[in-house]
Amino acid sequence: MRDPTLPKATFQMPGDASRAADLRRVKLQATLVLLGTLSLFVVARLLSHQHPAFGFVAAFAEAATIGGLADWYAVVALFRHPLGLPIPHTAIIPSNQQRIADKLGEFIELHFLEAAPVEAKLRKIDFGSFMADWLRDRKRSGDLASFALRLLPEAVSATESSGLAAFISRRVMGQLQAVDLAPLAASTLHAFVAQGRHKGLLDDLLRIVHRTLTEPETLAILRERIRAELPTLLRLYRAEKFVLNRIVASAGAFFEEVRSDPKHPYRGEFDRMLLTLVDRLGSDPATAGWIAGLKRDLLARPELGRLLNNIWANVQGFIARSASGESQVLRNRLAGMLTRAGELLASDAELRGEINAGMVTVLSRIVAEQKSGVSTFISDQVKSWNMSQLIWLIELNIGRDLQYIRFNGTLIGGLAGLALYSAEVLLRLL
Repeated sequence: MRDPTLPKATFQMPGDASRAADLRRVKLQATLVLLGTLSLFVVARLLSHQHPAFGFVAAFAEAATIGGLADWYAVVALFRHPLGLPIPHTAIIPSNQQRIADKLGEFIELHFLEAAPVEAKLRKIDFGSFMADWLRDRKRSGDLASFALRLLPEAVSATESSGLAAFISRRVMGQLQAVDLAPLAASTLHAFVAQGRHKGLLDDLLRIVHRTLTEPETLAILRERIRAELPTLLRLYRAEKFVLNRIVASAGAFFEEVRSDPKHPYRGEFDRMLLTLVDRLGSDPATAGWIAGLKRDLLARPELGRLLNNIWANVQGFIARSASGESQVLRNRLAGMLTRAGELLASDAELRGEINAGMVTVLSRIVAEQKSGVSTFISDQVKSWNMSQLIWLIELNIGRDLQYIRFNGTLIGGLAGLALYSAEVLLRLL
């Protein structure tokens, strides 16, 4: 059960009940000592005529009682009015709550939040290693990935509702319109040819053409075209079939000859054709204009807009499924990326050092900018505290030591009184 003598305070901490009981015990002991010295004084005073030693006892007890009462008054005056009397300069802490709050906030601002000690403390913290260890933990990375995915649909919706998506789309389209494709295409093709990658392209083109040429549908179309061009007499003998077979066979043989001979003259012609195209793309205004017009026509096609909208809708759906847990693909990929980032950070001492330096700079600046606010916050908090709770908190933590001041005052007062009485007796004897 909760100790009924403890206030229902927000300050209450584990162990407060035992400290409160110990404080009550020490208070009772100090009070009993005070009552004991007072009783001893009365008894010794009554018996002082029977033996001179009782005079020394009475002097000690009298001074001890006065010392104990004085220290009791001093201890009580810190927290409340002694005996409830509104004596000036008592209840010191409650009477100075506002000033104590201001001075406490000012002290913390000037001495605890100074730039030098704050930076020195921050430099002792290895933020980089903490981040690396945190990210390398697969569970933490997974939880962070899940948290990020839960926020992602809202971010996407906010992007659309704020018009940011439309703005980005317009900017991207404007940038695409501004790109000059002719020099880009020329440099790309030049690198393509310089690396010899066009040779494989030629082989692929020949293979595709040969496969297309030998398909039944293509053969039927070619046969009809040849038949339409032949004289009537040759049609009667179905000469178009013979001509078509010869054409297909010759073309197949030619394609195979080019593919099997790296030094075939046709390959040189193909190279020259590509290089001529590269030169025209880089220097011919008409070709550049034709490519620019083709780009504008392509970007203006409604099909492109529908394609982009469809892609965006699919991306939104995928994000929504990932956020709801229906699909774990994106979460697993993101968690893997975070874990890998933690492993790379753990192995890169230079990067960790840069992170630590950056964190020290940022946090020091934040502390420097906000320390006056921290001072004000602390001051306002102390001013808003319930004073009875605050007094209870202070007394609970230092009250036991204050009660020992009463013990010390009783003892020292008694010894001082005994010394003075002894000196008085000596003077009488002289």
